[in-house]
Amino acid sequence: MKEETLTTATLKLKNPQEALALFGEGDTTLRRIRELSSARLSARGDTITISGEAQGVERTEAFLRDLLAIIRQGGQIEDALERSAALSAQGKSLSEETAPMSGLNLPNRLRPKTPGQTAYLEAINRNDIVFGIGPAGTGKTYLAVAMAVAALKARKVKRIILTRPAVEAGERLGFLPGDLQAKIDPYLRPLYDALYDMLEVDKFEGYLQNGIIEVAPLAFMRGRTLNDAFIILDEAQNTTPEQMKMFLTRMGFSSKVVVTGDVTQIDLPRHVTSGLAVARKNLQNIEGIAFHHFTESDVVRHPLVGRIIKAYDVADAEEEARQEQRRREREQGAQRSE
Repeated sequence: MKEETLTTATLKLKNPQEALALFGEGDTTLRRIRELSSARLSARGDTITISGEAQGVERTEAFLRDLLAIIRQGGQIEDALERSAALSAQGKSLSEETAPMSGLNLPNRLRPKTPGQTAYLEAINRNDIVFGIGPAGTGKTYLAVAMAVAALKARKVKRIILTRPAVEAGERLGFLPGDLQAKIDPYLRPLYDALYDMLEVDKFEGYLQNGIIEVAPLAFMRGRTLNDAFIILDEAQNTTPEQMKMFLTRMGFSSKVVVTGDVTQIDLPRHVTSGLAVARKNLQNIEGIAFHHFTESDVVRHPLVGRIIKAYDVADAEEEARQEQRRREREQGAQRSE
């Protein structure tokens, strides 16, 4: 039996704030790091000692250095732990894969947390129209809003326009209490939440009053030409093909458009085709338009969210296979009866 080579390594933290960011409140993050590491960890003051088999110590040291690099770049590590551990085992670095683009100043020191998010931001930076398609929790809307705020602050655009279709789910608009604004606010709340995260309340309210930021239902876009604007269409899977065409043709000069949606969460009636699905089919090869597809590996909510999405994807694939098998059996039965 081959004898293991045991070794140790140490890492020094710069200050107590760095230790808190790495370990978490009550060492909750440190316990998760220990679970993901292939060596033993002990933390005393500003020193972390790593011990164990040589390869495990090397991988764990790379893992911790990767997390510290993310912290020192202003990022949060909680949602990056599993991905960073996996990359470190392959000799790769998450901090390098998700490094902010040069010249891009996102609000609140925000940074992408996955390579897919980095590629999404790069696509927005390079193209006039970008479709961000993928499951919930991948940051497709939040990052688009961040890019819009960054563009406004850099004076690349004069206003931000955020819109989404007011698709009814259980309650009809006419039966909801309040005036028109009160009726549509629940549909637009996720967009408001993202903006409140990135702007001071007084500044946000001022932008709203002055028309620098506009949050409105998709129906309000009809008949307009939107120049010098960063325009985001959220929940685009719930547009009809006609609504999608109407929206895309509102784009004016010096504007940028980001369309986000999840084709697995369509709330339209069964006989209505999703405008997002049609756009994905018709606009793939047009210069200046980019399609970015997120996967469950880009989910930055609780780790269970990614597993839930994957389980549903597997179930959907199995159901499609069963339907295809039944279709073939019907065709074979029809051929035999002839």
